[in-house]
Amino acid sequence: MDIYRRKTLWKWGLFVLGALIVAASLWFSNILVKKIANEERKKVSIWANAIQQKATLVNYTKEFFKKIEEEERKRVEIWAEATKRLINAGIHEDLSFYTQIISENTTIPVVLTDEDRNIIAVKNVAFNKDTVDKLQGTLYTEFSANSPILVNYGSIVNYLYYKESMLFSELRNVLNDLTESFFSEVVVNSASVPVIVVDSTKANVFSSGNIDSTIINDPVKLHDMLSEMEAQNTPIEIDFEGEGTKYIYYKDSYLLTQLRYYPYVQFFVIGAFLLLAYILFSITRRAEQNKVWVGMAKETAHQLGTPISSMLAWIDFIPLDENNKMYLEELRKDIERLNNVSERFSKIGSKPELKDCDIAEMIRDSVEYIQRRSSQQVKFSVEVPAKADMQVMLNKNLLSWVLENLLNNAVDAMNGVGELQVILLEDNKNVMIDITDTGKGMNKSQYKAVFNPGYTTKSRGWGLGLALSKRIIEEYHNGRIFVKSSSPGKGTTFRIILTKIEEK
Repeated sequence: MDIYRRKTLWKWGLFVLGALIVAASLWFSNILVKKIANEERKKVSIWANAIQQKATLVNYTKEFFKKIEEEERKRVEIWAEATKRLINAGIHEDLSFYTQIISENTTIPVVLTDEDRNIIAVKNVAFNKDTVDKLQGTLYTEFSANSPILVNYGSIVNYLYYKESMLFSELRNVLNDLTESFFSEVVVNSASVPVIVVDSTKANVFSSGNIDSTIINDPVKLHDMLSEMEAQNTPIEIDFEGEGTKYIYYKDSYLLTQLRYYPYVQFFVIGAFLLLAYILFSITRRAEQNKVWVGMAKETAHQLGTPISSMLAWIDFIPLDENNKMYLEELRKDIERLNNVSERFSKIGSKPELKDCDIAEMIRDSVEYIQRRSSQQVKFSVEVPAKADMQVMLNKNLLSWVLENLLNNAVDAMNGVGELQVILLEDNKNVMIDITDTGKGMNKSQYKAVFNPGYTTKSRGWGLGLALSKRIIEEYHNGRIFVKSSSPGKGTTFRIILTKIEEK
């Protein structure tokens, strides 16, 4: 019993130590994961701020271009006014200021026409005035993007058409490229952030990155994803002139998500490894124990063989008369029983031969044998159904050993005084044998421990009887043996369950 107490203490000690090691590992891993997660979150925050700042820059650039456009129109108006004054100037008026304004326009394409759009003069245009005499068709469409400026010379009315300067057109192309590259850089980001760009309705996806296409194409999944993203981070609102309002939704990167669940995965892996190691260790230990038991049993059988043979020979020399006839008969029975014991030990480790037996008869024989060798203060009783025809496939020699072992233990537990009851029960498939005593009993914590090798409450004995009984019942007969009930000071009931032979 001390062995198993120490074993239990060792198990709990190793369990606590293992739990502390796992807890320390998880604690340290969790700290590392949190640090990495914080760094990852900083990257996402920096990315979001960069996107916000770049969006502000793009919007500022658009506003700047709008101001340039307004300034170009003012320049054209000044140029038109200078042209008008130059035409209407007096003979003695200084014209150098007007001619300087007109000559300095080297970028803005302008076309001066009459009321019928016949071309009078051109400046900074890509076509030849000599070959094109009227502003019409695609040329008119090109120059009518801005409202023409009215130029009167008394009763003469002319119109000054103009379009964006070549410099401004180049800047506009740069702006368009900047806008396109902005959204490209949003969805293809170095932080591997899952991102979705939607319009003002939040239903149409303008662009996306690091997101499964099945989510984008499924409205329900898209709505759930946007809700998840909004719960993590406030969407970035982008309002581009000509592009409309757009919202950039994003969430933690997949790396950050994986890091969040890493400690739990680690715990599962460590737990699975420890469980597998424990199972393999238990299997190995059990195999070693089996080898020891088998070797010890066979050696015991070998050692018993010689004295049993000698005893059988010596008994023949004892005179057979009326005075010692009964004693000789009982002595022969005990020697035969020893021979059976030797045979039982020799069969341990080998698959026994099972035969069709009447279990009720075998129970009566085992109880009768133990009753003759027990104190008369122990009252034995056997209850068998009146029409008992319980045929079971079993090895009679081994099963009688189990019964005798349980009966002997019961007698010892009662210290030679009490009641011992054996009840045979059955259902459709099984036969049950209940062995009940009125001995000292046991606690629930001992129900399983009593079947462990070496466990015993006696001052003598090796504690192998119940361990071997369990092996005989469960491994050889495919049955079950267990403590059905027990209370300290009131007694114990052991139950054996065996499968009946199916009726053909």
